[in-house]
Amino acid sequence: MSTPVIDRSRNAIYVVASSKDGSGNVSHRLHALDLTTGAELFGGPTTITATFPGTGGNSSGGTVTFLTKAQQERAALLESNGTIYTSWSGYDGDCGNYSAWVISFSADTLARTGAIDLVPSTAGAGIWLGGGGPAGDAAGNVYFPTGNAFGGNTPGIKNDYGDTFVKLGPSVPLAVADYFAPSNAISNDNLDADFGSAAALLLPDNLVDSGGVARNLAVVAGKDGSMYVVDRGNMGQYSAIANNVYQAFASDGHDNFSSPIYFNGRVYIGPSGLPLRAFTIAQAKLSASPTSQTAFTFGSNGTVPSASANGTANGIVWALDRESRNFLAYDATDLTKLLYDSSTAAGGRDSFSNVGGHFITPMVANGRVYFGTGSTVAVFGLLP
Repeated sequence: MSTPVIDRSRNAIYVVASSKDGSGNVSHRLHALDLTTGAELFGGPTTITATFPGTGGNSSGGTVTFLTKAQQERAALLESNGTIYTSWSGYDGDCGNYSAWVISFSADTLARTGAIDLVPSTAGAGIWLGGGGPAGDAAGNVYFPTGNAFGGNTPGIKNDYGDTFVKLGPSVPLAVADYFAPSNAISNDNLDADFGSAAALLLPDNLVDSGGVARNLAVVAGKDGSMYVVDRGNMGQYSAIANNVYQAFASDGHDNFSSPIYFNGRVYIGPSGLPLRAFTIAQAKLSASPTSQTAFTFGSNGTVPSASANGTANGIVWALDRESRNFLAYDATDLTKLLYDSSTAAGGRDSFSNVGGHFITPMVANGRVYFGTGSTVAVFGLLP
């Protein structure tokens, strides 16, 4: 159901699959498959179930139970320190008593190692992430933003973390180590303006600020059009009066489903109905406005870019526009420099099928660029 994770040392690919039986009962299972043969590994699959103390959502007697028919694993899987993390949102959008669950498993045995409901007193707050996934740091902490919650969410109160950028510590049981929620989080709940509409980006560790302080930072942006740079060592938590955050950018009025990416001192992000934009990092701060942007304006889903390079040289940023079926490449140092546009090839040579998914990201491997359409895999590369 979501982007899998590959572990080369275990020769395994981990995937979450969902199924429905003849009676309408839904099951979610974690599989570990041999990369060579596809055979099940480690005694799998493991059926995914969980409970957590709480009174919201699908609860009874002070316990919330993972409701299989309302939950879906949409965000990419994460493997960190031998643990597979799954993260959950609604099966069909904002449907039923789903919750922002994170459920973890051993990469060696597929045994469940932890489970946490991020809104145990309310419901909703899906971990959507626009095709991206949770991010893990070297210490084993896991980071992701959640979406809008239902039923009176106040971030940090009663262990509810709707519309919040969450840091889970590496310990078991899973627990929130720190968080940041924007001051308009409750308004975002009411407006369906998910903070977690796209994944967060962890910037390289130990960026040095103007005072000589080494910072570990993250970039996160959601559907309300605002973008934030968060200090991972002191995330700022929540205040309804002001954003206690390292750096904040005012709303541009455009939904963001684009997980930001980093390359060689720049952050790239492509919100809906806007050009793809690049922000330059200097002294551990993003530039106050884009330092370059594309002439092309992307459609209502924006674009989820990717980058390729020879080390730090010859950087290219790749971007797909779902609505116009354009595939474009830009000079990573200056997004005004268009290197390639699939729509300009004579005779429609480089045209491709309708793109089925909202958040398709180009993948670069072995000198070629790949992405999925609604019916094919499109592959681009140099002509002979």
